[in-house]
Amino acid sequence: MIPQLPAAHLKAWLAAQAGQAVVLDVREPWELQTASVRPDGFELIAIPLGELASRFGELPAQACVACLCHHGVRSQHAAAFLDRQGIAAVNLQGGIDAWSCELDPSVARY
Repeated sequence: MIPQLPAAHLKAWLAAQAGQAVVLDVREPWELQTASVRPDGFELIAIPLGELASRFGELPAQACVACLCHHGVRSQHAAAFLDRQGIAAVNLQGGIDAWSCELDPSVARY
């Protein structure tokens, strides 16, 4: 089972990973242009879900990954895929929508 990480707990989760965490945004490029997060103390990597199987090697070795999408469905699939590859992953519950509501209201909702 993939751990579900509420947006409000992201900073604490990142701190607990001692610099070994990244946020993986699996949304499409047009979505990134519509609403994007600003990395604050973490590395942000954007790989659309449809490309993840061929590009997951772009993730840093030994990183813990918090997966992000619009509402949390695609990121759940991404986290499950990464877990099957032996990569520690959590799903950011509620996606960028929750990010906007709970962490940064300047991020556009769509």
